[in-house]
Parts: sequence; C-alpha cells; structure tokens
Amino acid sequence: MPPCPPLPDATWPAEIDDLRTGFAGRLNVYRVMAHHPALVRAWAPLRAHVVTDSALGPDRSEVVILRCAVRMGAEYEWAHHVTRARALGFSDARIAAIGSTPEGEDGLIAAAVDALFTVRRLPAPLEATLAAAIGQKAVLDLIATVGFYSVLGYLLMTYETPVDADVAAAMACAPLPLPLPRP
Repeated sequence: MPPCPPLPDATWPAEIDDLRTGFAGRLNVYRVMAHHPALVRAWAPLRAHVVTDSALGPDRSEVVILRCAVRMGAEYEWAHHVTRARALGFSDARIAAIGSTPEGEDGLIAAAVDALFTVRRLPAPLEATLAAAIGQKAVLDLIATVGFYSVLGYLLMTYETPVDADVAAAMACAPLPLPLPRP
C-alpha cells in the first residue's frame, strides 16, 4: 500500500472541503495530493489555467499531455487523456501516432515536448517554428503544461495512483496501451 493512497470523502481534509466537490474530489491524482492540503490549494489556480484557459486550446493540450505521458511512462495520465482525446474526436490512429512518430502539427508539438524532456529547453529554431505555427502565448503554455504534467506524473508514479474507475472501465472496453517511454 503506497503511503499516500487517494483520500476518501470520510477522511478528506476540512481545510480544502470546498475543493472536494470540484476538480480535486473528482480524480484520484488530486485525492492523493489532498494529503497536503496547502499544495492542492496552491495548485488550483495553475490547474485552472493549464487545463481550461491555456492558449493551446483543448486539442493541442491533449497532444502535449499524451506525449508527456509517453515520455514519462505514466499509465494514469495516458489512460485519462486517451479518454479525453477520444471525447474531443481524436481517432485511435492519431492518439497512437502521438505515442510514436506523429506528423504535421502534432509532430511539431511532440518534438517540442521531446526537446523539453531531453535538453530541458526549446532550441531557438524549434521555438521560432513553434511560435510561428501556434503563437507565442501557446508556446509558453506548452512549456507550462509539460512542467505541470511532469509534476503530476512524478506524484502519480511515486504513489502508484490507481486509474479512476470510470476511465479504467472505458479503457477496458476500448484498450489503447501506453507506448513504451521514449528516450
């Protein structure tokens, strides 16, 4: 049993009870983070920006997050974001390509995520190409999204956070396995 399993409602910290009925109570990752209420409280505004207000928009955000899941080998994030990408209309072929060698704009975004994981920055030519394609604010949000989901990945994998039941059921009905982590 990991030291920080998802907290059930019965032991949810009173100081973040207002977050339990919102985003924090819906997903196991935030139920794990609830072991540190101040962290969840501080996390909320950045989460709101990265998840709902990003200049990337929903489709590009999913490409970034899926590529992060592959790079980290984060099964939880992969499963959750495969289901989200499908809800946005992504085909399984597109999702699978994001895990390997995507083309077009998905390939450009994947190259940016890979650069952040590999060289810890966007090389100037890649940054310029990306900014021309998606805009400077979206580039900044891409970098922030990679950082945000990397932190979530560290938490998820350290504490062996289980995939939420509804997502696990959806993936069982239509499996799309996590590709091997990319070097």
